[in-house]
Amino acid sequence: MTDADRPLSIRAALSPMTPVELAAVSPVVTVLGEPMLDGWWHGSSDRMAREAPAPVVAMTRREYVPGGAANTAMNLAALGARVRFVGLVGADEAGDRIRAALVAAGIDVAGLVQRADVQTITKSRVVVADQVLVRIDEGQPGPYPAEARAALADAAVAAASGADAQVVCDYGTGMLHGPVRDSLISARVPRSPLTVVDARDLELWAGLRPDLVTPNSEETSTLVGVPLRRGSDRVATITGFAPDVLERSGAAAAVVTLDRDGTLLLEGGHVVHRTWARPVNDKQASGAGDTFAAALTLARVGGLPLPTSADFAQAAADVVAAQSGTSVCSTLDVVDHLSRFAGSALEHDELLRRLAVERASGRRIVLTNGCFDVLHRGHTAYLNQAKRLGDVLVVAINSDDSVRRLKGESRPINTADDRAGVLAALSCVDYVTIFTTDTPIPLLERIRPDIYAKGGDYTVERLPEAPIVQSYGGHVRILDYLPDYSTTSVVDRIRTGDQLRQQTVPEHTAAEQP
Repeated sequence: MTDADRPLSIRAALSPMTPVELAAVSPVVTVLGEPMLDGWWHGSSDRMAREAPAPVVAMTRREYVPGGAANTAMNLAALGARVRFVGLVGADEAGDRIRAALVAAGIDVAGLVQRADVQTITKSRVVVADQVLVRIDEGQPGPYPAEARAALADAAVAAASGADAQVVCDYGTGMLHGPVRDSLISARVPRSPLTVVDARDLELWAGLRPDLVTPNSEETSTLVGVPLRRGSDRVATITGFAPDVLERSGAAAAVVTLDRDGTLLLEGGHVVHRTWARPVNDKQASGAGDTFAAALTLARVGGLPLPTSADFAQAAADVVAAQSGTSVCSTLDVVDHLSRFAGSALEHDELLRRLAVERASGRRIVLTNGCFDVLHRGHTAYLNQAKRLGDVLVVAINSDDSVRRLKGESRPINTADDRAGVLAALSCVDYVTIFTTDTPIPLLERIRPDIYAKGGDYTVERLPEAPIVQSYGGHVRILDYLPDYSTTSVVDRIRTGDQLRQQTVPEHTAAEQP
């Protein structure tokens, strides 16, 4: 049973085929928000101006791409959605550029209102040697005319009919306030099966009762009234305020994006899932949040569970974070990204070399092990808990022969290489290795992790691995036992066509504390 044999609705992990399957769904998504034109002006500089202490830049090329809500629309289209865009631009060159780019991407622009009494929002960056020297912002000099906002509200009503999902992108310029927001909240605009709000001030949209909101760290800080500075324990702070985020935003669920710290999925008043961003070199990237919101929307409307949707969105955001400028992530981009994890199981000697580098940087190593055949929600919840015990998570999986000895001749369903590739694609997993013995004791003796994590109904006293770990000063931690989740039950339910019972699995437990 390969991953492609499983319904999207019970996928707990991503495979290279997942983006293709989501694109095949081809949902109709309406994007409503402020379109912007992002300019990236590249040049060189080797002297200072005589009249001021400023560099003289000799321009070599200028690039213009849709930004803001238009970037969200571009990402959705590139990932396979049929997109209707609703926004307001001026009857100017910047507005014409945005319209042309959206049309070229196959986006329906019937809802793009273009008026002479509006100035298009532009953000132009001057870049020298991959460094942004200055950003020049232009836009509406005052409030948007009442007639323009009324026309935008009418366009939103027309574009909403028959849509599978609706994304509201409010960057706080005032374009969507007044008649547009009132139309959505008063139900003048037909309600889509999925409503996602990405807004600078989420409380303004609480009356819409969105299914999902995607605030960043700054927006979450404003929403709950507490500082969330880089370098502080933002995860712990947000965990404590999870009920407040949902109550004040009016949302059923929220995914808080924390740039390099990944994301936190809040549902039912708890943190129920976390993603980890893949480390990249510093880039002059822009719009990763737009990409995240687009990919999250596509994954949810395509049928993926919410935690797996967050992982898909994180993968797409990782793609654009590694690029320069305002980038778009396509289906093929995510396929290529996930394909990199195929055949990623490390030999033990190579793993030891990499962990030596991690330890030299002061990072704590967590190791867990298992068969991990037909990955399910119980596995991913457990692995997320294990990751939070330290800094680096190593997952050791049983070889195929080892699984057969433990589980019988009918297992494993998936080969070790396939299991390793799916695990490695999880953002919480740093390294995967394969062991051939029935227990990981020989591997533990070599790797000597700081923390050995085990799930299920074990106790430290019953673990044969515990004395080995304790002998060198390591710690053993037992994580949550999730009785409703097992590979056998998942396989049985797939074969009978039954759906897994939906369940909230909080990621924070007392068992996590080392």
